Amino acid sequence: MAGNDSIEDSGTAIAVIGMACRFPGAESCEQFWQNLQNGVESISFFSNQELRSAGVSDKLLGSSKYVKARGILKNVDLFDASFFNFSPREAEILDPQHRFFLECAWQALEIAGYDTERYAGLIGVYAGSSFSQYLLNLYSNPPIVDSVGGFQIMVANDKDHLVTRAAYKLNLRGPSVAVQTACSTSLVAVHLACQALLSGDCDIALAGGVSITIPEVSGYFYHEGGILSPDGHCRAFDTNAQGTVNGNGIGIVVLKCLEDALNDGDHIEAVILGSAVTNDGALRLGYTAPGVDGQANVIAAAQAIAGVSPNTIDYIETHGTGTPLGDSVECAALAQAFGSRSQASGKCAIGSVKTNIGHLDASAGVAGFIKTVLALKHKAIPPSLHFSRPGREVNFDGSPFYVNTQLTPWRSAKVRRAAVSSFGLGGTNAHVVLQSAPEIASTSSRRDWHLLLLSAKTSTGLEKMLSNLGVFVERHSEHNLADVAFTLATGRRRFAHRCMLVCRQPHDATAALQGRDLGRLCMSDLD
Repeated sequence: MAGNDSIEDSGTAIAVIGMACRFPGAESCEQFWQNLQNGVESISFFSNQELRSAGVSDKLLGSSKYVKARGILKNVDLFDASFFNFSPREAEILDPQHRFFLECAWQALEIAGYDTERYAGLIGVYAGSSFSQYLLNLYSNPPIVDSVGGFQIMVANDKDHLVTRAAYKLNLRGPSVAVQTACSTSLVAVHLACQALLSGDCDIALAGGVSITIPEVSGYFYHEGGILSPDGHCRAFDTNAQGTVNGNGIGIVVLKCLEDALNDGDHIEAVILGSAVTNDGALRLGYTAPGVDGQANVIAAAQAIAGVSPNTIDYIETHGTGTPLGDSVECAALAQAFGSRSQASGKCAIGSVKTNIGHLDASAGVAGFIKTVLALKHKAIPPSLHFSRPGREVNFDGSPFYVNTQLTPWRSAKVRRAAVSSFGLGGTNAHVVLQSAPEIASTSSRRDWHLLLLSAKTSTGLEKMLSNLGVFVERHSEHNLADVAFTLATGRRRFAHRCMLVCRQPHDATAALQGRDLGRLCMSDLD
């Protein structure tokens, strides 16, 4: 496929057909993109009173090295337990990482337009999570442990059961594989999901990761020379870079072989041309240190598998932790992998989402992946924050790389190409090469009228769906209403609380939905 901008004939390309996320400051991919393009830093800085209320001691608060910052999520204590048929006690002992993963996986499949009860193919799931600090919280409450037993506590919180529980609750019959490679977990999961699709192990794959550390309202103790920043800001590649900041988040992407996605009429967000995974081995300063050769090898391998020249890649979403060692090693690896490409060959922008939302541990890689897909989709490269000039050990001289510091229109003659890196503590490296989605001519429906169908488990759930659909149709009037009607009819689970709307145009649907026109909304309750 080298030198070929067309991807429709490639049998190894993978389509991204759905995405769902909850990151600091964003409860959806759309909100995430708004924050990215506006250069928003979504790190929370806590007051002493907030931290005292969360149980932080005055002694810790009085330390000059205690940093009162973190990337947090909204409503981390909430869960729609009844929707997934959990009892109140089952929900109480379930790690929030598992709760959020279930909700996000369901949402991702809905966005992709697939109901697992009606889809005949195999759906796999590849993902990982961070260490369960909720487990420690449970064991500090002996009455709860005694009431359910240690085995149930383990099953509700252990990393092994994140993906298999999702497979059980969502009826996913493809491979269900827990992935654990520290910080690179979720991008390694994307790679493994691609391999499973290409080998025929499944027809659709979910891939991603989740990291939720509790209590959310908490800071951290700064250690000079460590990975964490002394002031709660991540300054990737900057002369003042001193580390990153922790954050919570979850991201899941839905993948399918491109050929199948095109044949099935799926909405394609972007295309994965190739991916690779390596380990640094022993060629580094220590077990926790990054290695230049290992990172360079994974970048070169992914480019070779994708069949693309480095000259055609316009943007790289880096691992970019903002540590002097990590940043300098990553820049050296990029220069080594890109070889003889020079500044004259064209510039290549780099950036790091960690400057926006912090380091999300097991979900860090998929956060960068989703950011890059959104950039390809919106034809713009968002700014990387807190950069003024390169760090002393960061050498951009003679290379095409520069840190992109403002929202930049992505102008490309034919296609837009980008890549994403994620490097795990312990040396497991992942790199993915992406390309903009193929241009597909829109088709107009020959029908004058369209039937929009909605259903939910509860009346309040149906009310929320009506609101969401009204907002979606208003904001995305460019979508063919016939496509919306088709997806609602075939790609959604059918529940007892139902609503039907007949409409002709998007503005017609918006008026009826937002105005709750009971003369036009046909409601029913099958309970």
